[in-house]
Formats: sequence, structure tokens, C-alpha cells
Amino acid sequence: MSKLHRPLGTLSDDADPVRLTPDSAGWAYTGLRVLRIGTRLPRTVRTGEFEAFVLPLSGSLNVRVDGEEFELAGRESVFTRVTDFVYVPRDAEVELTSETGAQVALPMARCTRRLTPKYGPAEDVPVEVRGAGQATRQVTNFGVPGVWDHADKLNACELITPGGNWSSYPPHKHDEASECEVVNEEIYYFRVAGRDGVTPSREGFGLHRTYTADGDLDEDVAVRDQDVFLIPRGYHGPCVAAPGYPMYYLNVLAGPAPERSMAFCDDPAHSWVRDTWASQDLDPRCPVTDHEGRVQ
Repeated sequence: MSKLHRPLGTLSDDADPVRLTPDSAGWAYTGLRVLRIGTRLPRTVRTGEFEAFVLPLSGSLNVRVDGEEFELAGRESVFTRVTDFVYVPRDAEVELTSETGAQVALPMARCTRRLTPKYGPAEDVPVEVRGAGQATRQVTNFGVPGVWDHADKLNACELITPGGNWSSYPPHKHDEASECEVVNEEIYYFRVAGRDGVTPSREGFGLHRTYTADGDLDEDVAVRDQDVFLIPRGYHGPCVAAPGYPMYYLNVLAGPAPERSMAFCDDPAHSWVRDTWASQDLDPRCPVTDHEGRVQ
């Protein structure tokens, strides 16, 4: 089995779907937890040396941290709307409670500065349509530099790729400090919708590719709902959603650069593809969602 592809069930030591630390990933900064919050059954998370976002994947919840309380309206699923969220600092005790049950992602980064908690309203989250033609996809920039600057190391965004489309394309990398890129470790956490286009299901699938120019990494894998793929280095892309099965992924990035950045370099063999988008129409299925709900 690939050491980079972590299918559902391989990253959990309890009832939660994902528990990934930098140590278990084999790198230094980036982590991810995905928690199930039972109906009126509070969960307590101690962040330790990590800052994090509390990002509802489904359901709504209450977040208590540092004497503050935040109500997150959340969403039915990642395919129905853009969500509100909360930033929580390192060295914090966070209590999560849901009246109806919820599933929550905690993208995390090991950091040194302790900031204050902060609420991110859904209506302030920019939704970008990127690419064109069959490379059209939605990028939800909730936790990226320039949009969300209240973080020390942590970067995160969401993508939705309509069925049959390609995203993370052209392939790109961010594994060295250069004129066009910074070093970032990256996690892809996938959700794949079933036949209704809304409800996540293991029935559907997508494809993901990661490789290096020297061939040391060369992986093409099928990914299903709640799988994780780790990007320690190398070019990554495309992510392809099988026809009929829209694909979501949460990207989590962090690295050693003193200033947060998501700068990358395209694979020069495929960067010409960007120039073709100007002559292609956008896929009308994008944007798929905004903060009010499904656009279609």
C-alpha cells in the first residue's frame, strides 16, 4: 500500500475518521483531525503545540475556547454550502458541542506563536472559480494568506470538482524555496458525493496523481470518500472526479517559511495548459456553492 495514500480506516485509533499528526505523517508541521460530535455529547480537544481551524463538514456546533463561545451554523454537507468556522490557538482547551450531531475537521499546524481565537463568518469567505472547460473547479478560500491572516503557520482551503472535471491542474509543487515557491507540507482530505451529488458516499471515486521529476515518487491512486493523501514533496495533480461523482477536498498546508504563503511552481511540461483557458468557457456547474447554499 502507498505510504502517501491513507484510505479511510487507516488513520484512526478510535471512533473518529482521521487522526493525523506531523509525526505520523513523517514530517514537521501539518496535521489533521476529523471528529464525530455526538448529539449533546461534548468533546474536548487540547491543541497543545498546534493551531487549528474548527471547520464543520456536516451539522452545526458550539465552540468554547479561552472563555469565549462561538455558534457555528455549519452545513448539511460539504456539497451544500460554504460554512463558517473558528480559529483556535495552540495551548488551548476547546469544547465542542452539537445539539444534533456533527462531523468536524480540524486542520492543524505546529506553531510557536499563540494568537487569540477568532470567528470566520461564511459570508466573508471568497468563492473562486478557477480554470476553464473540463478543468473548471470551485476554490473556497477560507483560510489562505491575504484572506485570513490570523494564523502563524496554518493555511487551508476547500475545493469542489464537478463530476468529470480535473482540478489541481496543471500539476504543481512547493517543496523548495525559490523565486516561485515556498516549502509546504500538504494534506488532501477527500469527500466524494454519491448519486444525489450532495450526500458523501464510498460508492463514488476520484483519481489523484503525485510524482517527482526524477521518478522517485510516481503514484496514481483511486481515492474515495474520507481518504487522505499526503504531499511531502513533488508535483501533485491532477485530481479527477469520476463522471457522476462530484469531489471535494480540504487542503491543509504549513511549512518553515517565516511568513505564510501558498506559492507554487507548475510542472513546466504542462504549464502551457493555463494559456488555453482564455479560449474556453467556464463549466456552468461552477460555482457549486456559496454561503447561502447550492448555486444550481
